[in-house]
Amino acid sequence: MRLKITHHTVYNYENPVRFGVQSLRLSPSVFQGQKVIDWQVDMGEAGEPGAGFRDGAGDWIQLWTLRGPVTQVPVRIDGVVETTDLSGVLRGHREMVNPFVYMQTTEATTPDAALRDLAATPSDELTRLDLAHELSHLVYSNVPYKSGVTTLATTAAEALAIGGGVCQDHAHVLMVLARLRDMPARYVSGYLHADADGNAHEASHAWAEIFIEGLGWVGFDAANKTCPNQHYVRTGSGLDARDAAPIRGVTVMGGAEKLDVKVAVEEVAQ
Repeated sequence: MRLKITHHTVYNYENPVRFGVQSLRLSPSVFQGQKVIDWQVDMGEAGEPGAGFRDGAGDWIQLWTLRGPVTQVPVRIDGVVETTDLSGVLRGHREMVNPFVYMQTTEATTPDAALRDLAATPSDELTRLDLAHELSHLVYSNVPYKSGVTTLATTAAEALAIGGGVCQDHAHVLMVLARLRDMPARYVSGYLHADADGNAHEASHAWAEIFIEGLGWVGFDAANKTCPNQHYVRTGSGLDARDAAPIRGVTVMGGAEKLDVKVAVEEVAQ
């Protein structure tokens, strides 16, 4: 499948930004499941591209410098990616980080008693792969999709207590459950062409990857009760949503900021 992605973000600042540095993790991952046909990142006159490098997790990091004064910073992504269904398996992805680095917890992925009880539900007799699938189904059942009930700061424990959330919350909860069953897990950001019901997805997306001995990293999208397939484009990963944020940076002045985000993912003819 060939997917055209348009992702436009505009940062509007309360006060002029005099200077800033942005770290962008917005380029598609390099592995057998996807091939970049074209990919352009632009910040208009507000930004100037700097050094780029591939980190130990295999993600491409591009640095941009903001030179003000500016009150508005656009980040425009236009690209085409050819995808292949690998049943969620991350084949051919080069990285140097030991998978067990992803056993460590963060503020967003600290387990509580309820998460521990949920993680203990599946049988110990399941294979590692079957266990990962069962944990993903548990997230789908116990944290159904509900928009507006969580925030960017909501933790996995809080999402389970609320009984709902969005893709960020589903990924965090699944990561906690997997780690409690001694399987490394990480947060993945990217794009989704359509959900399980075939509805167009008009936002960036997130899911979890679980490391399975003998198989490697396998993606699980608990929000849609599936593994990433040809409808998904993977861009980056991390210990949680904050660590895997597509855009991170610091600015001098600027004050409060507001974001205007528009995302479109559509299939195009090959």
